[in-house]
Amino acid sequence: MSTLVVCLDRGETVAAVADEVPVVGERAVRSLVTEAGLHDPESSRTNCFLEGLRVARDLRETGEDPVVAVVSGADDSVDADRAVARQVDELLAAHDIDSSVVVTDSADEGLVHVVESRVRVDGVSRVVVRQSRDLESTYHYLKQFLDDEELRQTVLVPIGIALLVAPVLVVLARSAAVAVAVVAAVTGLFLLYKGFGVDDAFGAIARGLRGGFYTGRVSVVTGVIAVGLALVGVVAGGINASPLARTASPLVTVMAFLFASVPWLATAALTASIGLAADEWLANDRVRTSALNLPFVAVAVALVVRGFAAYFLERAGVTAPLQVPALSLGVISVRGFAVTADTRLLGFVLAGVLVTFVGVGVAARIGTGIADEPSEQPE
Repeated sequence: MSTLVVCLDRGETVAAVADEVPVVGERAVRSLVTEAGLHDPESSRTNCFLEGLRVARDLRETGEDPVVAVVSGADDSVDADRAVARQVDELLAAHDIDSSVVVTDSADEGLVHVVESRVRVDGVSRVVVRQSRDLESTYHYLKQFLDDEELRQTVLVPIGIALLVAPVLVVLARSAAVAVAVVAAVTGLFLLYKGFGVDDAFGAIARGLRGGFYTGRVSVVTGVIAVGLALVGVVAGGINASPLARTASPLVTVMAFLFASVPWLATAALTASIGLAADEWLANDRVRTSALNLPFVAVAVALVVRGFAAYFLERAGVTAPLQVPALSLGVISVRGFAVTADTRLLGFVLAGVLVTFVGVGVAARIGTGIADEPSEQPE
């Protein structure tokens, strides 16, 4: 049994220089290389024939007895493909062929299926001329890109929409600059939307909500409550910071926003984390250490951020120092006094650290670490 090393050709070169096709045998192919090179020195088919000779030499060195041949069709029509099929049939009838190796340049890859339909193909060697490798590689990448439906919809559809919308905006706005700005902004938003995987994130959220509704998860309700509290916090922060936007520095404005919004945002995070912990407990009768520690971390961060916000606002003269009223408990009486900004900040920071340590202790006592979770053992 032999291996057929077949070089595919679709064009006029072989038909013009060869007496008959297929061209069979190493000596005949070597002669064809010379004649084809003289006929068309710029053709890549000469390199294809040389690659066929090299493949046959490598097979011979491994102990095989290859048959090298060149099959050719005169043009790009269906009749040319049928001519190639007839030539392959002649080769299979004249030689005891077990398998084949196809050698082709990029222009003739469409003929590979003709050989595959008649004999087993163990490999395909695609010849790319070194001087045009980058150009031909780019062509093949573009071809694969256009064959991918998802990539076409992701890239070509937005570009097409932008090209259609741009002239409409030019007519309506009577300004090419406005049209370019709008198209660029929308295209940029779309690229960021796809680049950051926002669509995947929205899909995961939608799947999670759907599953939560079907299974009755507590986190669905607490998540909705958390979103509402977060919105309230953002609005409260905006209302508190808006009077300072024109008169105070940007830092003071941001601190005013945080001072009013942090309690609401912390409550939202606390509510959502409690819902997640409750879901774990209902599903597994235990809660992971990380899930138990999350509510304490949210409260601790909120205390520290609010403390720094209050400190900057007091230093800027936006808020007055904290006044502790006079207290009287029986024989014990405390006169009213003012808490300085430094003392107030220190109290918030210490409170945040204390809450963090409490959370670590609670999580360590009743939480379940990842390493403690039972693993499935094979029966």
